[in-house]
Amino acid sequence: MLGLYLIVISVIMFAHAQATLEIMKAIIQDRPLLFMSGLMGVTAGLAIVLAHNVWSGGVLPIIVTLFGWTSLIKGMLLLLLSPETESRIFIVGLGYEEHPNLFAIFALLLGAYMTYSGFTLKTRSLE
Repeated sequence: MLGLYLIVISVIMFAHAQATLEIMKAIIQDRPLLFMSGLMGVTAGLAIVLAHNVWSGGVLPIIVTLFGWTSLIKGMLLLLLSPETESRIFIVGLGYEEHPNLFAIFALLLGAYMTYSGFTLKTRSLE
């Protein structure tokens, strides 16, 4: 599921790079929406971490675990930090504004790897 999610998100990022940046900036300035985004991040992160906190068994399980921990930590930061600090960390600090396609490429490659691995792993385990 995470692989397919990343592929969809990356396609949207490629198609609407400037709009994605504007949406991110608007979310950071809208405290109620930012609070809800933080809650969703904490919820998704906790769900993944509690159901899949696996640090061995290959690259794919570790990536899923890291995805969960990253979502949990980012969600907590969204709930705790001020909008100015969040803007400096998530937009300026990570360089999204200068290189939106780099983030989209990373998401696409990671999503393609996770999707391919997830589907072929299931096929191999059934044989």
